[in-house]
Amino acid sequence: MNTPAHAAGSTPTAPQAAPVLELRGICKQFPGVKALSEVGLRLFPGEVHTLMGQNGAGKSTLIKVLTGVYTPERGQILLDGAAIRPSSTLDAQRLGISTVYQEVNLCPNLSVAENIFIGRYPRRFGRIDWHSMRLQAAALLERMGIRIDVAAPLARYPLAIQQMVAISRALNVRARVLVLDEPTSSLDENEVALLFGVLRQLRADGMAILFVTHFLDQTYAISDRITVMRNGEREGEYNCAELSRLALVNKMVGAADGHGADAARPGAQSGAQFDTALDAGLPARLRAPAPQPAFLLARGLGRKGALAPLDLDIHSGELLGLCGLLGSGRTETARLLFGADKADSGAIAIDGKVCSIAAPRDAIAAGIGFCSEDRKHEGAVLELSVRENIILALQARGGLLRAIPMRHQQALAEEYVRSLGIKTAGIETPIGTLSGGNQQKVLLARWLATAPRMLILDEPTRGIDVRAKQEIMDYVGALCRKGMSILFISSELSEVLRYSDRMLVLRDRKASGEFRRGELDEHSVLQVIAAGERCA
Repeated sequence: MNTPAHAAGSTPTAPQAAPVLELRGICKQFPGVKALSEVGLRLFPGEVHTLMGQNGAGKSTLIKVLTGVYTPERGQILLDGAAIRPSSTLDAQRLGISTVYQEVNLCPNLSVAENIFIGRYPRRFGRIDWHSMRLQAAALLERMGIRIDVAAPLARYPLAIQQMVAISRALNVRARVLVLDEPTSSLDENEVALLFGVLRQLRADGMAILFVTHFLDQTYAISDRITVMRNGEREGEYNCAELSRLALVNKMVGAADGHGADAARPGAQSGAQFDTALDAGLPARLRAPAPQPAFLLARGLGRKGALAPLDLDIHSGELLGLCGLLGSGRTETARLLFGADKADSGAIAIDGKVCSIAAPRDAIAAGIGFCSEDRKHEGAVLELSVRENIILALQARGGLLRAIPMRHQQALAEEYVRSLGIKTAGIETPIGTLSGGNQQKVLLARWLATAPRMLILDEPTRGIDVRAKQEIMDYVGALCRKGMSILFISSELSEVLRYSDRMLVLRDRKASGEFRRGELDEHSVLQVIAAGERCA
């Protein structure tokens, strides 16, 4: 494995040409949050420069500063050595900085040519010159090696072609800098190869391309240089050929080479004592072990553009951890198991019987609960009370015509507020007024109220204080020991190692390996993530 030539925070030897775009000392703050701190970035003509970092590293904020969405409190943006200060995305486009976002923001009902020229139609004698527009659109796509009927509706073509049309639109404003924000997140391997062929052609034409992605394979397939961000700061800038994959992963997560993590679950030796103490306050429906072993098997489960087919087993009383970088397929796996996204391959069996989970209601009926990572948008209904949030899933399972009596709702809410230690003035308090940790406890209570046989926890400890994290995970561990199956996802590798009985490592939307507790430490897991297979 290659050794990186540059220490953290260092800068590689610059190409011969001057940077076409440079950001110096960029700082951006939001109330209570320092999003960017003295961040720098250099883009040179004729290169693909990849911006990498975990969730919350500051990548999106930096792009929005660059494209005029945000105004920085401090710092400079230089284009060809001259200071610029874009005030909007339109202003940035006029300066020659175009952005293609993750979601294709075009009009599928309009033709390909209309999408490329929308808002800038060529005119002749005061009317739209349709013939000229189609010729120019075809020429722009031809530049990228794409030959399609530009008069046909955009909706006729697959997502990869729609991405090419979005890029053509960006090039039509005479862009010198092209920013691609997660353009491959919904593309399959063949579509990615098509896109990369276009990017290589644009690079050969002298375009400066900023490529934002979470995928390691794609990074090394297309990049000339890499800038790594972490916690709102620039960790370093590196020549791609001189930075090993393991070194890149370590820099993204802030791990020190050669240092392992304790893989034992904290408090495991006192588990029996904790169970005894917990039973006093645990709701009666959850005190006894499950009467029958509850387990789930998935075989070849996958979704085009989201997750390659994988096999997964979750046994009764087991905590299975999903581990990997952001974009590795962790949340996609959870959503497929819960029916929030529809799988296009594979099958799921519960207790040895194949079942169809085509929607969340099917998963709930099968005894599966799901705490989403997006607590504010897919979890808590901030305007509703603690009581109303707790009974949501139970009410959904029963249907709108079978309302849960108010007395039962109140008793249920009081029971979980007490057993989970939810700090609230009362069960009628709006959940939006609670701390993040207590909101997360309410969401956990919501699913426990349905007496699930399996619980999917996607980032259950994100954004909450240390004490609340420990309280939640202690409770989850006790439920697991009572027979509940747990699928646990966390961006914090040490958490996954600490709590998991088994661990499935994901990388670039594929399974890289499955390991039991004690078989891996933090350093060796990072090797698996970096290499795509277990390293000796």
